[in-house]
Amino acid sequence: MAIADTLDLLSGKWKVRIIGGLAFGKKRYMELQRLIEGIGPKMLSKELQELELNGLISRTVLKTKPITVEYELTDYGKTLQPLIAEMAQWGSLHRKRIIKKGGA
Repeated sequence: MAIADTLDLLSGKWKVRIIGGLAFGKKRYMELQRLIEGIGPKMLSKELQELELNGLISRTVLKTKPITVEYELTDYGKTLQPLIAEMAQWGSLHRKRIIKKGGA
């Protein structure tokens, strides 16, 4: 059940990438949209809402004109950083392996 719960929470193409982007600090909505190549505004909003609902990120509305919203990892969200770092390391090794096979 634990793996299923984790997969349910982090499923899809975007959530891990959003968490990875926020690992480097607070980001505004448009910064996230530029950082995460290929994500549309509706999908980004949906994913941010789900991550906030699950306590992984926090949303802060700044009293600026126009209103600015910042997102950051919560302490709970930061507990995912080792898992995501491992995924990134494995992905990098896998990419090198596949490229090496293709060139052989």
